[in-house]
Amino acid sequence: MDVTFTIRRYQPEVRDDPYYEDFEFEAEPTDRVLDCLNHIKWQIDGTLAMRRSCQTGICGSDAMRINGQNRLACKTLLQDVGSEVTIEPLMGYAVIKDLVVDMDPFFDQFRRVKPFMMNEGSDPERERVQSQEERERFDDTTKCILCAACTTSCPVFWSDEDYVGPAAIVQAHRFIFDSRDDGTAERLRILDDAEGVWKCRTVFNCTKACPRDIEVTKAIAEVKQAAMWGRV
Repeated sequence: MDVTFTIRRYQPEVRDDPYYEDFEFEAEPTDRVLDCLNHIKWQIDGTLAMRRSCQTGICGSDAMRINGQNRLACKTLLQDVGSEVTIEPLMGYAVIKDLVVDMDPFFDQFRRVKPFMMNEGSDPERERVQSQEERERFDDTTKCILCAACTTSCPVFWSDEDYVGPAAIVQAHRFIFDSRDDGTAERLRILDDAEGVWKCRTVFNCTKACPRDIEVTKAIAEVKQAAMWGRV
């Protein structure tokens, strides 16, 4: 099939303003968007800048806007988006070059919620035992791959760069509801402020954008409940 990729380019070493450039070539309906972008970079224009790594939907590095929606290029097939494809960088972060955005603010918010196990006292003599029911309580949010698709689809984030964002709240949820963790109160103090969990307006963009099908809006609601009533 004949396809046209319209890519938003930004090359500060060439010109100051962003622009759109078309690339026309042949591809198969079962090709992934990432395959097509690789073809453009390797065969047509080697100056195209983008992030990619595992190419299997695990690393999250190739998140971008595909026909106006946040998706992973490695999980999106041409047959699902058509022969005319518009590719743009994620919204809300400064563009470094082409499809590469500055992710430092994203990971600053990620670190802010202390996304690691915190335990008081001495190390146990054996592993910390957890029931299947206790694990199930936070299992959904363990699937996050930090692609930023949810955060950069959030209209609150677009208007307020200080908002901690859905991805950070998802990471906090994973530990807040872990029965082995002792840092719940500290994380809830971090999120229980004007730029924390209460900033969410329950638009559901984040849930729709998640390539791992995490119920992001539900997780945020559960963290709100925990902030009011404690972990249950």
